[in-house]
Amino acid sequence: MSSTYDQVKGYVLELGLRIYEEVPGEELLIVDDTERGIRKLIIDCEDEILVMEQLILRLEPGTPPQTYKRLLQMNRSLVHGAFVLDESGERLLFRDTLALGNLDLNELESALNALSLGLAENGTELLSFAGK
Repeated sequence: MSSTYDQVKGYVLELGLRIYEEVPGEELLIVDDTERGIRKLIIDCEDEILVMEQLILRLEPGTPPQTYKRLLQMNRSLVHGAFVLDESGERLLFRDTLALGNLDLNELESALNALSLGLAENGTELLSFAGK
């Protein structure tokens, strides 16, 4: 376990996030903050990069192409991160990456706020994609 992981864990606690699960050997945290819309957000310290991913919803087979176009348009308004698909193309995630070398509390908080804001601004429309 690296000192960087310990620092990230300290930031997470300082920001009031609840640690849902911790895998110290993989330097991975899964956190919640329901008030911000954060649910099982994966925070993974990978070498020199912090990767954050949260499942937004599962997309049904046959999702219309307009849905994917709209997701790309939504990405343009996000302050940090992006809505992305996993390798299967069936799960819509929010994903952000930050450099660990100079990560500070403000930067992590800004990324978390961007996720929360993106969900607040696009939540109704995102949920509408689940049924398509």
